[in-house]
Amino acid sequence: MKNNERIIESFLFLSAITALVIVSMILLFLLKEGGPFLLRTGISDFCLGMNWHPDPVAGEPAYGIFPMIVGSIYIATGSLIFALPLGVSCAVFLVEVAPLWVQSVIRRGIELLVGIPSVVLGFFGLVLLVPLIREYFGGYGFSILAGSIILGIMALPHIISISADAIAAVPNAHKEASYALGATRWHTIWNVTLPSAKSGIIAAVILGMGNSIGETMAVLMVAGNSTVLPEPIIDILDPVMTMTANIVIGMNYATGEYQEALFATGIILFLMIVILNGVSYHMLRSGKIIQ
Repeated sequence: MKNNERIIESFLFLSAITALVIVSMILLFLLKEGGPFLLRTGISDFCLGMNWHPDPVAGEPAYGIFPMIVGSIYIATGSLIFALPLGVSCAVFLVEVAPLWVQSVIRRGIELLVGIPSVVLGFFGLVLLVPLIREYFGGYGFSILAGSIILGIMALPHIISISADAIAAVPNAHKEASYALGATRWHTIWNVTLPSAKSGIIAAVILGMGNSIGETMAVLMVAGNSTVLPEPIIDILDPVMTMTANIVIGMNYATGEYQEALFATGIILFLMIVILNGVSYHMLRSGKIIQ
């Protein structure tokens, strides 16, 4: 029995080390390919630059990704504005209201939503969502709004699952004490359950945002891929370019300094996601689910 336990422990340790080695190799490869460009250009000039035109035929090449950083953050934030109320509401319904058979049906539907390829959701947005936005709201249809809605749909399963786990972890004693004081079910949910589970919900939000920032294909198909800032800056009907879309568009034919700039964009994107995941991990580890 002890030998079997040791074999399992060794396998799990090897799996963890393998994952760490793979991530480290990816980071080293990005640093090798894009690090020299960042050192030559300067991280601040690269991240805060407003112009992106790598083609030397059009003049002096310029590599500034600030509009893409803004576009990525806009679409990721918009997706959370769309997905957070729906996701948390669905999680509350699953844990506090729905009977077991309804929970089973909805959870299977959520699992099915996770399995839909992003290119399929992007095609849905391209064929249906973009024309609807163009007809009823104006603009080109390819916009921050379209990208936010599509990524919101993709973020829903993560937010629902993690929020439901956090809500289910709230002790029954908290709820029973609220009922004993005369509170209704909805008053208890709003004033006891959700505040007690807020750390888990916040972690779900951060993980959902990290997933949204890293998404490529769906955003590429509906966001418009414009390398300038929206005008005005808060116009959600303007097209934008995300960092991931920029990498995908240029990597097939980029060479030399242009290719290095794309790898440097990958480094910045990697750092943004690492920071978001680190904040989420800190909340899950040090911020108790029950406050």
